[in-house]
Amino acid sequence: MSNRLARETSPYLRQHADNPVDWYPWGAEAFDRSRTEDRPLLLSVGYSACHWCHVMAHESFENSETAALMNELFVNVKVDREERPDVDTIYMQAVQGMTGHGGWPMTVFLTPDGVPFYGGTYFPPDDRLGIPAFPRVLRAAAEAYSTRRGDILAAAERMRAALAPPRLPAGAAPASAQLDDAARTLVEQTDRRHGGFGGAPKFPHPMALDLLLRRHRVTGDATMLDAAVITLDAMARGGIHDQVGGGFHRYSVDAEWAVPHFEKMLYDNAQLVQPYLHAYQVTGRDDLAEVCTTTLDYLAREMRLPSGGFAASQDADSPGGEGAYFVWRPGELRDLLGEEDGALAARVFGVTPGGNFEGGATVLSLPLPLDRVAEALAMPSAELYARVERIRAALVAARAARPAPARDDKVITAWNALALKAFADAGAALERDDYLAIARHTADFLLEAVASDGRVMRTWKDGEARIIGFLEDVAHLADALLTTYEASGEVRFFNAALQLCEQIVDRYRDSDGTYYDTASDAEALIVRPRTIEDNPVTSGQAAAASAFLRMHAFTGEQRWHDRGLEIIRALAAAVPRVPMALGGLAAAMEMAVEPVREIAIAGDVRSAATLALVNAVHHRFDPNRVLAWGPADSVPLLADRPLVGGAPAAYVCEHFVCAAPVTSVEGLLLLLSASAVRTG
Repeated sequence: MSNRLARETSPYLRQHADNPVDWYPWGAEAFDRSRTEDRPLLLSVGYSACHWCHVMAHESFENSETAALMNELFVNVKVDREERPDVDTIYMQAVQGMTGHGGWPMTVFLTPDGVPFYGGTYFPPDDRLGIPAFPRVLRAAAEAYSTRRGDILAAAERMRAALAPPRLPAGAAPASAQLDDAARTLVEQTDRRHGGFGGAPKFPHPMALDLLLRRHRVTGDATMLDAAVITLDAMARGGIHDQVGGGFHRYSVDAEWAVPHFEKMLYDNAQLVQPYLHAYQVTGRDDLAEVCTTTLDYLAREMRLPSGGFAASQDADSPGGEGAYFVWRPGELRDLLGEEDGALAARVFGVTPGGNFEGGATVLSLPLPLDRVAEALAMPSAELYARVERIRAALVAARAARPAPARDDKVITAWNALALKAFADAGAALERDDYLAIARHTADFLLEAVASDGRVMRTWKDGEARIIGFLEDVAHLADALLTTYEASGEVRFFNAALQLCEQIVDRYRDSDGTYYDTASDAEALIVRPRTIEDNPVTSGQAAAASAFLRMHAFTGEQRWHDRGLEIIRALAAAVPRVPMALGGLAAAMEMAVEPVREIAIAGDVRSAATLALVNAVHHRFDPNRVLAWGPADSVPLLADRPLVGGAPAAYVCEHFVCAAPVTSVEGLLLLLSASAVRTG
């Protein structure tokens, strides 16, 4: 018989609907029972793409004896961390404070008031490698609550106090030098041999990479560009990058990017589009653009839902075992491709008899750039590229016949906003009408499905939006809609972004200028959480600051500059110290400390001359600019911008002081090139 989780929309929660555990979803019903029966709660937090979450579910939650013990001793609550980042943030902080580490699955024991008194992560079914068996942990936690109640409650209250977010300092005015110091720190932390930052495991850190590109643009410092490109190249050639189907896995278990943890997350792929796109714009290298487009093509092909939204993730596991969908052996290549192409595929993708993964299999990579392989084979590069593309097509078709990893097809607003921004940004920069069409469709879907009643919701699935949205949902959607407006010239996206910015101030900002993760009308938890770091999605605070400062540039209203600066001032001093954690904030901070260009293009949106001017703006990597175009006077920046001699005209302004309008692409490029790099 199914438990209460069968009524939930989260695929992760539904995976546990047939457990013998008497699961509750997070909510009043579970806490009411806990208080009535004076029984502690067991909170289990995980997510669909989590390998060890599935392991613990199979070992413990599907075990009838373990489930009976859980049901006897606790009120059991299951949470999808992707649905409830507020719950996850609070209790992960508690587990890290208790044990010194964290991760998923997360297991926390709570008083009936929701205050944690013990916790950990994965617990095996029997004592193993110094980790106590889960049944032993269950009995110990229940006994402690029963026999040492006073100590437990006192410790719980101390924990509640420790979990309260500290008041942020007022801070000082941010400075450009802080961003330069942050970029130099990233250069020093870069692994010059393998790319990335630090050792294994390695994560992509897309906002840190983008910060290096941004500061190179401002300073002209070649070491910053070099550090970014080393990492982008290493990831693109590594096993973390799906060499067959495109897109990136979550992280690499080694320092060489060779073997990944195989889940694919929407947020990783959406955020990685930007540094690859921007590196292409800076260097002109087509291979970097190709990584950008194949990542977007993967999202469009495998993660896009019929509704217009995007699924949250693909699992690390598949029916053949972890990674089985993605790995190859030499014999499989020969059987599929024939001797000659099979041998070539093995050489190109690094497939060896011993392999680099379990069972002698190999995670595909590109050990050498294709041009070097062509040189070694005395083969024209064009011929090798063509053969590799045919091989890839054959591998894609063959892999499609394998049992595929499961997909978590709930729509998460913040992550979908990141995808929306990626498609809009790349579609405009690369003149890809198909990407722009996806961006428009996604924006329309989100505005209708999760933001249609005056407030943004966190998730959508099967026609139902659930859970009041968090700051990251509203802020990322506002920021993405501004990018979609810049890419399309459709003012409805600007107007929607403006409404969302108003909503952020009204519902997520306290009277003292503090911004919280949860809305003022959201469910009250033991503390009101506030996240300032990228983890791994750019923080809601950073996205809000970006949206506010861009809105200031579009409207000229000082209040938006003030709102953005009040977020940045409190955190600016930390940016040079922990740039990997605050890369998103650094991007917003750049708009506060560097000159911002306000560009308005007057002209019929259907005119080829207008579009030529628009495209000239989009082709350049210039993150410190806003672009207004579309119907006359539809956006404040467009007000009083007439055509010149009947021709479309571009107005380039800096801090609202404008140069004479130009009507030619050449004249516009001349204005845009002026003072592109800081001097002196």
